[in-house]
Amino acid sequence: MTNKKALKGGEFLIRETEAQDIFIPEEFNEEQRMMAQTCKEFTDTQVIPNLDQLEKHDRELLKKMMKDAGDLGLLGIAVPEEYEGFGQNFVTSMLTTEEMGKGYSFAVAFSAHVGIGTLPILYYGTEEQKHKYIPRLASGEHVGAYCLTEAEAGSDPNSGTAEAVLTDDGKYYNLNGVKIWVTNGGVASIFIVFAKIKGDKNLSAFIVEKEWEGVGIGADEEKMGIKGSTTIQLYLDDVKVPVENLLGEQNSGFKIALNILNLGRIKLAGATTGACKATIDNALNYANERKQFGTFISSFGAIKHKLSEMAIRTFAVESLTYRASQNIDDAIESYIAEGMDKGKASLEGIRQYAIEASIAKVYGSEVLDYVVDEGVQIYGGMGYSAETPVERAYRDSRINRIFEGTNEINRMVTVGELLKRGMKGELDLITPAKAVAGELMGIPDFGSSSPGYFEAKHSTIINFKKSILMVAGAALQKYMEKFADEQEIIMNLSDMLIYTYAAESMMLRVEKLSNMYDEDTLSIYKDMLDVYFYDVAPLIHKFGIDAVNSFAVGDEHMGMLMGMKRFTKIAGVNVVAARRKIADQMIEANKYNL
Repeated sequence: MTNKKALKGGEFLIRETEAQDIFIPEEFNEEQRMMAQTCKEFTDTQVIPNLDQLEKHDRELLKKMMKDAGDLGLLGIAVPEEYEGFGQNFVTSMLTTEEMGKGYSFAVAFSAHVGIGTLPILYYGTEEQKHKYIPRLASGEHVGAYCLTEAEAGSDPNSGTAEAVLTDDGKYYNLNGVKIWVTNGGVASIFIVFAKIKGDKNLSAFIVEKEWEGVGIGADEEKMGIKGSTTIQLYLDDVKVPVENLLGEQNSGFKIALNILNLGRIKLAGATTGACKATIDNALNYANERKQFGTFISSFGAIKHKLSEMAIRTFAVESLTYRASQNIDDAIESYIAEGMDKGKASLEGIRQYAIEASIAKVYGSEVLDYVVDEGVQIYGGMGYSAETPVERAYRDSRINRIFEGTNEINRMVTVGELLKRGMKGELDLITPAKAVAGELMGIPDFGSSSPGYFEAKHSTIINFKKSILMVAGAALQKYMEKFADEQEIIMNLSDMLIYTYAAESMMLRVEKLSNMYDEDTLSIYKDMLDVYFYDVAPLIHKFGIDAVNSFAVGDEHMGMLMGMKRFTKIAGVNVVAARRKIADQMIEANKYNL
């Protein structure tokens, strides 16, 4: 698709990726790092000191902080220069998202504004709409909000009842309805509202201004976490929306919503990466200061295990997130080179990697939940106190598995979209699936007796992929058009995909680092990779046999169980020594430094 023949979205399952073809965070240039540093300084000086006050629903403070972020240019990183932004690429915007992700609930307000609050207009708006709204959104003069969910329309947004009726003179739409869970709603002045035009089966999207008559802002919801972000119900009572504020084409709202959610999903993975690193730093600081039995708890093996595992999983999330982000950038550049305008190219690039975006969202949110939980545990009783940062991190993390489509929905998306592309002929899944089925009947190929380090890792990844193709192929043959009803099997396959993509991304990153670092420096990254492969192989095996046991019988059942065992076989690893080495490096530095 691109000049370096990058993989299409989802194609990682059936094609190998070369290490030199992925982007890794170690390759950020000085300008990108300076932007990240600006975000860090803003978070450290403006966000963290104000979190307690933000959590009291101080809307004026939140508006001021958003405006301050706009004055620094942080709200316009991805906005083109013609609309008074910085015009940076997707990977750069992801780096700033990661750094802002360390800002707890403010990170939610920030991400909602620069993502779902701004980009629908940037990508789908007319030139008049973009020139009218985008510069003021980029400056923080306006705060944006996204209004999709209704009480009876959550995971199925197209079932919403909000309705727009064209006035007799054709100049306005009368808009009525109630939207819930509107992030930034208490401070927003611009709302992207989804509603059906009377008589339509599909949603349309509208740009609505807060000051218009009939727009009602509800009270702030009292939430489990992210209390510093404002979440409200939006009431629309005969709001007159000028026809020129229809966003995109009539009936295209569902498409707009899905494409923007794809973007939000991978951006959420970037934010969770930053939050993971911040939590690890806090846990390290505490473990290096807290003494029990006359010694710092950071010297205890159980604590080292926790710290290292937090770091390994964070490294995996970071690896897959930036790999996918660069794929999106490459796709956008390719579409532009083919003559597509930048807005459409950006949308198509993001759509192309919807599978990877869902993987990143699920894995990032679940790793952050693990990291904050272990962070509380390292703090012990103090971790349960509202005086500590890990208590806030624990509460704030939980929403991420629900945001941007629940993790269950996103797991369904990864497999469903993969199979849909296979049926459309965009991906050839049948040929490799048949090859794996044939391989089960033949004599196993045990490969080289003494493969090199990365050769062995590549072989392991190939086998993980074979296990997925084996299970998916047999399940599809069994259930045919009813396969979509077998959600448990789909969940099993999705988890196999997620762990395989994470393991491959981590492997490719370490392999690329092998050309940048000496062997001594590289050794700790190999330790992380060895532990991760060792840990995920039995997980992939379990998900695979759970699926096989649910539908296969007789000889097919026995053959597939043997295949799963063969495809997930892994060499032993001294995980204690490896984890201690990883933890010791961070403990000495008193920060996440991997």
